[in-house]
Amino acid sequence: MAAAPYDDPAHRLGPALVCAAADPALSGVLLLDLDPRLVEPVTRLFGAVLAGAAEPARPPLVLGAADRDEDLWTRTRIRGGGHGITVRTESGPLIEGDDADGAPPLVVVPDLARLSVAGMRAAVQLLGADVVTVERGGPRRTVRPRARWLAVCRSADVGRVSRHLLDRFAVRLSAAGLRLPGTGEALAEPEPEAETGAGEGEAREALFAGLPAGWRSAAEGGIRPVPVGDAAIGRARELLGPDAGVRRELALLRLARTLAALEGRPSASADDSDAAARLIGVAVPQSVPDRPENDPESPGPGPEPAGPPGTLPERRAAGGDGRLRARDGDRGLLDTGPAEGIGTAPGAAPSPAAGNPYPEDEPAAARDTVPLSGPRRRTTGPVSTRGTVIGTRRATDLRDIAHVRTVREAAVHQRARGTERFTVSPVDLHSYVRAAAPERVLVLLLDHTCRGGTGDGNWPEALAPFLQWAYTSRATVQVIEVGAADAADELRAGSFTARSVLDPRVPGALYRRAGRATPLAHGVELAAHSLRRLLRRHGTGPAQAWLVVVTDGRGNVPLRVSHTGRLAGAVAAAGVEDAVEAAARIGAMDRTRLHVAVVDPGREPYGDLPYVLADRLGAIVVDGRQGPGAEAAGE
Repeated sequence: MAAAPYDDPAHRLGPALVCAAADPALSGVLLLDLDPRLVEPVTRLFGAVLAGAAEPARPPLVLGAADRDEDLWTRTRIRGGGHGITVRTESGPLIEGDDADGAPPLVVVPDLARLSVAGMRAAVQLLGADVVTVERGGPRRTVRPRARWLAVCRSADVGRVSRHLLDRFAVRLSAAGLRLPGTGEALAEPEPEAETGAGEGEAREALFAGLPAGWRSAAEGGIRPVPVGDAAIGRARELLGPDAGVRRELALLRLARTLAALEGRPSASADDSDAAARLIGVAVPQSVPDRPENDPESPGPGPEPAGPPGTLPERRAAGGDGRLRARDGDRGLLDTGPAEGIGTAPGAAPSPAAGNPYPEDEPAAARDTVPLSGPRRRTTGPVSTRGTVIGTRRATDLRDIAHVRTVREAAVHQRARGTERFTVSPVDLHSYVRAAAPERVLVLLLDHTCRGGTGDGNWPEALAPFLQWAYTSRATVQVIEVGAADAADELRAGSFTARSVLDPRVPGALYRRAGRATPLAHGVELAAHSLRRLLRRHGTGPAQAWLVVVTDGRGNVPLRVSHTGRLAGAVAAAGVEDAVEAAARIGAMDRTRLHVAVVDPGREPYGDLPYVLADRLGAIVVDGRQGPGAEAAGE
């Protein structure tokens, strides 16, 4: 097999993507030092290779630093009906396309070093696996992973990535200096949409111009694996060295097997191992005929091993001092050597060699000891002494002592101890057990008197995105009700707190009958007190809170009447004005953690009142007649 011209990253990218698309065992592609501006064009090219010419490319799944296990493996659907809220758990985006027909899904990681711990664990479990069993929160599925992964990482950041994760990427090559045909000008200045599409097609055709005609059909339909000979196995071990792991050897042999199958050979040989090594950038020694040392016709030392594509051999003089040989009559010039940054400390760790597909083998950066483990949560100190008391336990220190339980425990043993004075022993000490402070909170303010218009019956649909967010994020739910027919006091707002949306009281609050009075101002005041109490706790408050107000803005109970419980004189617009004034206090709160939405039932007349209230709250307005978009609760 003749050596392929892999002297340019663009010449290696095309065969690498075809091999990854043709063989599921090569499902992971890692591009090192790729220009961030080329991530999207390369993603589109890979998607076009997977889809083929018969169907359009599927949209890729992009993973980043904020992905959680709940977002990757499962997906919840919440539907409202006459019997309450129905929660259905379905397969998540990582596995939903494995049983579907058509092209394999594409997962893109723009920066592997910044991928979340959940994303790293998912990659370790899926890449290179024949069968995966998923059991999370009820659903149980066994699938064969079909997705292809395209990840990008800087060589300097490889030390922050787990070696277990890096070994899962069977196809790894350096993309430093990659230039796609037709996209050179697009990197400097944005082009019109039509010209960009034309440039992408030109780049795709240029990438596969030098490949045999059968490679495209093999990429679309797959290939049948061919056996690997002993010579190929021995050659792979010789190329990688004795310290290479088993996964690295298997990756090189699988790539060699795929190249042999694409060329139509019945088995993989040592030449295929050499071709696979050249493709990913592993140095392949060049064999030369042996010559006697005293042979006058000997041209000198044999050629040095060829380095990775794109690198230049070192130029040395006969003396080996690193100086260039000066010509007769010319001034001697010194090699400038590699450039050094200003302020570089002597003895600093060198940067990984350009073109090396395994930069983690070089001590270029400090390594994380446990990159696949999440950060530890603090369970001691002042944070543990805050929260709702749910029980007691035997104390291990003198913080947060449960005095009543301690005295009761000591009283039981007073007669046995035989002391004249009441004695508390260390074994009597008990401390409180407190529930952890909620990380996410959903506050619902429901005005039941706005049900009489066109928005009647649409509450579950309008609130579904917010309830789904609360369910998936395990948020605590506080419901504030105004104007219910069965309220304990129709002049005051009522409230209750639930641990989650699955509490039976939450769906029950969505179907109450409307009453006569609307103490909207008191309900907004209760919401302001609750949010202020939650957000003022530095270090223990929620990371995110949503306030969702469902009202038509018609408050007919002034705030003074709600406080005193006595109605005297005409009300007029005092209830509406008090509600707007109370809403201004919420609008002045910290908006980095608090998000507010007002669901407008669309009642006439006075249809502008919800917008006035939303303006003071600093909220978005959701049309309650048609249901909100999914983006309303996705911020």
